[in-house]
Amino acid sequence: MVARIEDYALIGDLQTAALIGRDGSIDWLCLPRFDSAACFAALLGDEDNGHWRLAPAGAGDCTRRAYLRDSLVLESVWETATGTVKVTDFMPQRDRAPDVVRIVEGVSGTVEMLGVLRLRFDYGSVVPWIRRSDGHRVAVAGPDSAWLRSEPPVRTYGRDRSTRSEFTVSAGETVAFVLTWHPSHHPRPALVDPHESLRQSLEDWREWAGRCTYDGPHREAVVRSLITLKALTYAPTGGIAAACTTSLPEEIGGVRNWDYRYCWLRDSTLTLGALLSAGYGDEAAAWRAWLLRAAAGDPADLQVMYGLGGERRLPEFELPWLPGYERSAPVRVGNSAVRQLQLDVYGEVMDSLHVARRWGLPAKPHEWELQRSLMDYLRDHWHEPDEGIWEIRSPRRHFVHSKVMAWVAADRAVRALEADSRLDGDLDGWRAMRDEVHHEVCEKGFDSERGTFTQSYGSRELDAATLLIPRVGFLPPGDPRVTGTVDAVRRELAHDGLLRRYTADSKPLDGLPGTEGAFLACSFWLADALHRTGRRDEARDLFERLLSLRNDVGLLAEEYDPGALRHLGNYPQAFSHVGLVNTAFTLFSPRD
Repeated sequence: MVARIEDYALIGDLQTAALIGRDGSIDWLCLPRFDSAACFAALLGDEDNGHWRLAPAGAGDCTRRAYLRDSLVLESVWETATGTVKVTDFMPQRDRAPDVVRIVEGVSGTVEMLGVLRLRFDYGSVVPWIRRSDGHRVAVAGPDSAWLRSEPPVRTYGRDRSTRSEFTVSAGETVAFVLTWHPSHHPRPALVDPHESLRQSLEDWREWAGRCTYDGPHREAVVRSLITLKALTYAPTGGIAAACTTSLPEEIGGVRNWDYRYCWLRDSTLTLGALLSAGYGDEAAAWRAWLLRAAAGDPADLQVMYGLGGERRLPEFELPWLPGYERSAPVRVGNSAVRQLQLDVYGEVMDSLHVARRWGLPAKPHEWELQRSLMDYLRDHWHEPDEGIWEIRSPRRHFVHSKVMAWVAADRAVRALEADSRLDGDLDGWRAMRDEVHHEVCEKGFDSERGTFTQSYGSRELDAATLLIPRVGFLPPGDPRVTGTVDAVRRELAHDGLLRRYTADSKPLDGLPGTEGAFLACSFWLADALHRTGRRDEARDLFERLLSLRNDVGLLAEEYDPGALRHLGNYPQAFSHVGLVNTAFTLFSPRD
């Protein structure tokens, strides 16, 4: 049977990440970066597209599994007829080369173990040559090389284009495997001590988790979400990937399959706020520094997303040899939405830098100069239609959320000048722009008959993004236009108590066939909005329901199908976990 998306757990080294199923199989891993080609791609195909299973011979799923306390170290336990064994999986925070470490430990009795390694470079399409060298199995194909060793050595042999390991473990015995990748033209990296690496990894993660300042209810869920966000961070640059996967479907068997291994500007304010609120100033500063580098240049060229290092070119293409997760094709690499015009990102950047300033992050050289150039561009272009926050692949419209974020940009620019007389800018002009945008949105984006803001000017469709109106300060929470919008969105976008992003039957707007599940970030926004508008018990009930959707190790995908009771979309999803953290602070530990 194909594993469900929520059957996977995450390990990573702050530059890439792997997904491990309940059956002990690593079915997804891109090396050396999140956005590199996968060497294990069974997630989007089958075992011959690359995987590494390590489990008792003949066994199915593990009996139980969990992360070791406050870490990204996974422990899976199998209870068999002959004994009990546990496998500890992790990726040490790397020095030079990425390593996957898997430590097998006998707990009781004696258990026969079987390891099956199928390396398939370039997204499951390239079968490497395998040879032996100094007790290692060495795989080489083109630019990629990987070395497998065990401590102590165990029997390995080749079969069916795989490398197999057979051995037994009794109580108290351990066998550690290390898989190391490096460019094939480089010499083999220095060997890591798997047991010392485990000790250091636990120490590093627990020290980091211990810095969390949140002390409200559901602290474990908040800390797990923060660890997940940290795991999706590309440490060399501070960029945070939206997810570590591509093409996990928003509809099983459908075409809504996108590459999320990049950094979205739309996430910037919410992510920055979550990190700063939880006490992670260093990570917030690194994210802001990434943002400033990525946004530098002509403001007309500001993109909705960038690569992990701020790369601008993310060409989209398909991988026809991969059938897709549960036959959900096509499998895509790259993301053509990078070319879209989304005016809301100007507001996101301005708001992010405003949040950073409010929390006391020291200003960076040229930061205000960048903001001035963004405002100069936006003042001339905010009237234009765009593709909106949801990256609609159909004709542009005047999306209400985009206009609200244009107001946010002007408001934050005005507030910056009012707070710091050393800054220079067109205070009167930006105030006038702020007033003009506000008036237009309230006049053209509000349906007075239904008492709600709509998705775009003149439309009847609704959009969950309008729930952010009170959060960004466009209108106060008690304004009847806000409460009316919350009620209408909750009623018309409801999906078994959760929320869709926008009106489900808006096919001409969406431009794509099929449907999608409930969008988890939007459901967290609804909990926020309910709390802000005084319905606090309802907000807490919704928040606790959302917590119940996390898998057994605390992870969330992008979407959820309440009918099939399963996760959908790329995974784990940073936007969902940011929503969890921010909503926890809103409900239980207010920051304002």
